Amino acid sequence: MNRFVIADSDRCIGCHTCEAACSEQHRQQGLQTQPRLSVTFNRQYSAPQLCRQCEDAPCAQVCPVNAITRSDGAIQLNESLCVSCKLCGIACPFGAITFSGSRPQGIAPGCNTSLAAAPPTQPAAISPFLDWTAGIRAVAVKCDLCHFDEQGPACVRTCPTNALKLIDNHDVDRASRRKRQLAVTAFPADLSLLTALRGEKE
Repeated sequence: MNRFVIADSDRCIGCHTCEAACSEQHRQQGLQTQPRLSVTFNRQYSAPQLCRQCEDAPCAQVCPVNAITRSDGAIQLNESLCVSCKLCGIACPFGAITFSGSRPQGIAPGCNTSLAAAPPTQPAAISPFLDWTAGIRAVAVKCDLCHFDEQGPACVRTCPTNALKLIDNHDVDRASRRKRQLAVTAFPADLSLLTALRGEKE
């Protein structure tokens, strides 16, 4: 099972600190500064929308260049290999993959000459999957659990209300064990009947 981050909507105050920390942490590594999570709101609650680090990882299955792979208990994306096909974002069932623009280094914006035609007018923004800008490469961006930092995900460390938590196999096993214990105490009569029936068959 992969590691992943969960959010507690009861504790989240919608301050966007997690987004800022994520952006800055990846900027320092020379990666896209687009936050890997997005705080969403409804009438009562707010909570970050995060990558679930799926076991079957539909995003990795559809990537034509294997830019998304499983590594160190998480689904990692190699920005250098991304070819801007946006299939991963379409395949993600949780909408956890976004796209950030990347311009080739050493090419200044608006550097057209009389020998080169001006780029076409940029269309109005419609959707991250349909929008485009001439000269800008759309790079897929998803949570990588800040695998390059020994201290773990920046969003978890900086959340002022501890609304985010990194979950691993031990946490899942502990939760499953607790769930089974609660089931035994909630329905003792039913479970004792099942135990008796099992004993008769043996």
